[in-house]
Amino acid sequence: MPSRSPPAGGCRAVLAGGLALGLAVSAAPATAASIQRGLTLARTHCATCHAVDRVSPSPLTAAPAFRDLHRSYAVENLSEALAEGIMTGHPSMPQFRFDPDQIEDFIAFLKSLERRR
Repeated sequence: MPSRSPPAGGCRAVLAGGLALGLAVSAAPATAASIQRGLTLARTHCATCHAVDRVSPSPLTAAPAFRDLHRSYAVENLSEALAEGIMTGHPSMPQFRFDPDQIEDFIAFLKSLERRR
């Protein structure tokens, strides 16, 4: 028995609804708990090389301070790289992947460094 496809308009409506929901979730203001979880991730996985606060230098001088990342990148655009595994051209940075909830928390933390300066 052949499968029946839903009407094209129905697919577009579902896709548009899903897109709108995704935008609404990503546009939601970060909570203090989310920012704190992101900070914990940064301290656990990144602080050996990167400055993860607003004032300290990075322990590895070639590693950019997280408070300055938004000057070079829209930090929201790092979501895909965090999900797929950040890879760099130097061997000292480990490859790692975050889960979707961790990505949201980590981005919330990075965004918090842009504010309150």
